Amino acid sequence: MTKAEAVGMSSERLERITTWLEQQVSSNRLAGCSALVARHGEIVYQQCSGAADMEVGKPFANDTVVRAYSMTKPITTVAAMMLYEEGCFQLDDPVALYLPEFLETRVWAGGNASLDQTYPQDTPMTVQHLMTHTSGLTYGFMQANVVDEAYRNSGVGQPSDVKDLAEWVKRAAAIPLICQPGSQWNYSIATDVLGRLVEVWSGMSLQDFFQRRIFAPLQMVDTGFHVKPENQARFAALYSPLSGADMSNVAKSADALAGPKPIGLKLQEGSAKSSYFNPASVFSGGGGLVSTMSDYARFCQMLLNTGELDGQRLLGRKTVEFMRTNQLPNNSDMADMGQPVWSETSYDGIGFGLGFAVVLDPVKAHIITSVGEHHWGGAASTFFWIDPEEDLYVIFLTQLMPSSTYPIRRELRSRVYQALIGD
Repeated sequence: MTKAEAVGMSSERLERITTWLEQQVSSNRLAGCSALVARHGEIVYQQCSGAADMEVGKPFANDTVVRAYSMTKPITTVAAMMLYEEGCFQLDDPVALYLPEFLETRVWAGGNASLDQTYPQDTPMTVQHLMTHTSGLTYGFMQANVVDEAYRNSGVGQPSDVKDLAEWVKRAAAIPLICQPGSQWNYSIATDVLGRLVEVWSGMSLQDFFQRRIFAPLQMVDTGFHVKPENQARFAALYSPLSGADMSNVAKSADALAGPKPIGLKLQEGSAKSSYFNPASVFSGGGGLVSTMSDYARFCQMLLNTGELDGQRLLGRKTVEFMRTNQLPNNSDMADMGQPVWSETSYDGIGFGLGFAVVLDPVKAHIITSVGEHHWGGAASTFFWIDPEEDLYVIFLTQLMPSSTYPIRRELRSRVYQALIGD
C-alpha cells in the first residue's frame, strides 16, 4: 500500500476513517464493514472492522464476499456500452426494436387510477431511457401504487418463479409503465431489461458476457451471479435493523431518516447457507452479483482510467466521459424530474449519467465533493464513488439492508475529503 502523503493525502487524517468504522460496529449499527481509498492509481487506505457473521465470529476481512445488489448496475451499463462501441445499437433506439414485447406496453394513468386505466406511449421507450432510469419502469418493492403491486403479483422481482431473464422481461413488458418514457426519474428494473438487451446484442447469456468480456480481462476473480464453492467460507451474513426498516418501506425512507434510529441488528440470511450458493438462472443486471473489495476496486480503477486497466481496454475514453455526463433533460437534477422516491442517492444537486448518479452542484447536494463525481450503491448499504477531478475512488462494503437505514455514505464522504492535503 502506498503512503498517503505520496498522493496528497494525510495518513493521520485517514485514520479518522478507522475510528469511524469501529464506531459503526461498537454502536451496533453494523455487524462489520470495510473501506478502501485510492488516489492517483494507488491504494492508500484499506481497513476492516467487525464481523462478516456475528453468529459464528467470522471477521469482516479484505476478501469477504458480499451481495453487491445494485452495484451490479454500473457493470451492466458498461457491458451495454461496450456493445454500443461495436455498433450493436444507438442510444435513441426504441427498446421494442430489440424486445418486441414492449411494442404494446401502455402507460398507467397515475393517481388513484386502476391498472386498466392507461394511455399509449407518447414517445417510445429508448435504450438511453433504460440507462438513466427514465423509462417509466419501477420496482415492485416500492409498495406505492397499483403498478408496483402488479410487479409483485407477476413475479417481476425477487424472489420469482421465472426461470430465465427473457421470460422475466416479457412479464415486465405486460405491465403498464408508471409514467411516460423520459418524463420522470424512477428507480427501477430498467437495468435488468438492459441486461436482457446485452444478451440479445451479444448472443451470450449476461453471465457469460460478464465473465468473458469484463471479469476475466479485469481479473475480477470472485465476482459473479453466485458464490463459488471455494469462496463460500468468505461469504458474509446479511443483517437488518431490529425494527423500523426493510425493503417493504423504502419509499418512506426520507421520513425514516429524520426520526430515531433502531438500535441493534437482526439476521436476514446467514453466511453458511444462502441462495447465492446455487447457480442463478435469472441473471439480474440490476442487482444479482456478489463481489469483493479487491474485485470492485479493479472495476472502479478501470473507470477512473477512462476505460483501461493493466493493458486491458474495455471502453474508449470518450465513451466513459459521456457516461459520466448528466443525461437528464436540460441538465436537470433528479429533484426536477418528479417526486423523489427511494434510490441509492439523494436528489438535490444530483444528476444521472449512464449507469450512475453524477454530482452537478455539491452545495445544493449538501456534500463536500467535486462536480462530476459519480457514484452508486447497493441495497445492503454498499457504496462506491469516483471523483475524476481528484483522481480518487472510494469503496465501502457492509451487509445491512436497507441502505437508507443510516446516513453512512455522507459520513464516510466527509472523512475521506478531509484527508486531502495536496494535489
